[in-house]
Amino acid sequence: MHIPDGYLGPETYGSFWAATLALWYVAGRKLRRTVKAADAPLLALGAAASFVVMMFNVPIMGGTSGHATGAMLLAAVLGPWAAFVCMSIAIAVQALLFGDGGITSYGANCFNMAFAGVFAGWTLYRLLAGRELLSSGEGKKETKTKKQKQKILFAAGCGAYFGINVSALLTALELGIQPILEKGADGRPLYSPFPLKVTVPALMAGHLTLFGFAEAAFTVLGISYILKSHPELIYGEHLK
Repeated sequence: MHIPDGYLGPETYGSFWAATLALWYVAGRKLRRTVKAADAPLLALGAAASFVVMMFNVPIMGGTSGHATGAMLLAAVLGPWAAFVCMSIAIAVQALLFGDGGITSYGANCFNMAFAGVFAGWTLYRLLAGRELLSSGEGKKETKTKKQKQKILFAAGCGAYFGINVSALLTALELGIQPILEKGADGRPLYSPFPLKVTVPALMAGHLTLFGFAEAAFTVLGISYILKSHPELIYGEHLK
């Protein structure tokens, strides 16, 4: 879902840069109140995990790529705002060092994957899991029944599938509207040449059938492991 440079016009990428800067400001204020120095290694690990999983991408027709993101797993452990920051860092490293995603389109990539994907998945996760299952007991390990664990895993899988597809849809829409927004004097697209009838099916087909399930499986396996070893981390209430 990384959008490269040259595929979004100034009106589009400028708007997303402005929106993402505002979201970073909100995230910074929230995390200053909740994150302690002892949490720094967990945040660094989250950024590294997101970076690694997003490196396994497959080119997709329409000017972008498909891949898992780890958004739901990070949100379940770190909380949505911390997950947003961690993924933003991972996307920046990919763009600057590996050319995976552009600099001008960085704001849009962060908005699509790190914000919309995280919060869409997180919202569904909380609705399906139930708030009482997400209480960490202030860092104390809690014994969950098999039924409760299954409910958490089901909710996380659904949240992961939903979140990544929201990200994919936003990416498809942003690319697909460029031929409408930005045209040259001869009527040819100045940026992304692919219309909505190409970008939406191209991105959604892969994410609805393949990448969405890969994201759900990655999330469920990760949360299942943490539930067995460090269940107090799953809820992350101290980071929200």
